Amino acid sequence: MNLYHFASPSTFYHLAGKLIPWFAWGAGILTLWGLYIGFFQAPTDFQQSEAYRIIFIHVPAAWMSMFIYLVMAFWGAIGLAFNTRLSFMMARALAPTGAMFTFVALWTGAWWGKPMWGAWWVWDARLTSELILLFLYVGIIALWAAIDDIKRGDRAGSLLTLIGAINVPIIYFSVKWWNTLHQGASVSLTKAPSMAAIMLQGMLVMAFAAWFYTIAVALVRVRRIILERERHTDWAKAILAED
Repeated sequence: MNLYHFASPSTFYHLAGKLIPWFAWGAGILTLWGLYIGFFQAPTDFQQSEAYRIIFIHVPAAWMSMFIYLVMAFWGAIGLAFNTRLSFMMARALAPTGAMFTFVALWTGAWWGKPMWGAWWVWDARLTSELILLFLYVGIIALWAAIDDIKRGDRAGSLLTLIGAINVPIIYFSVKWWNTLHQGASVSLTKAPSMAAIMLQGMLVMAFAAWFYTIAVALVRVRRIILERERHTDWAKAILAED
């Protein structure tokens, strides 16, 4: 398969339209499955009681907040290196969803932290660096909106994204580098998970659901961006005329 063929906005527009239903339905099914495992099958935690169940939303949201930012940085780097229009469009399409997941991670973290720590918010290293991530998302989106020239905006947003990427490893390793209230990772590639298998299963299913949702929403959003930027072309004019 010639991947360069799909680098064309017009070609990718039609491919995205075919993929959206698959990822949207997959996200819905996986979400229902993950929530069923998390809220009905997973046992009550002996230390945190029922309050721990927020992890089935909080942890996947936190993972996605960091992962989406790194994917944005990847697309930004590709766009800067090869001047590919679609790369910049993909970065713009991902940013709102990344900001949403970051907000959900912070909000559910506060909801979880209140019964565990007795406070909605503490200036913990991981919480603070995650808040900085939200500011980065909002700042990048605001920068794009503030620059009228699309090409200049794409490049400026990509540069800010690449600079801000240093915050992602800080978030991940903060619990190891500093003495924090936030618990360490329950899932690691280097050691066995510190939770029951059914809990891990539910959390991973919800993580896949979040990723499927991200792909579906990003594809919907990038199709709109493509149409807006390619509206002067004959193929885009034909589609806009049909709508």
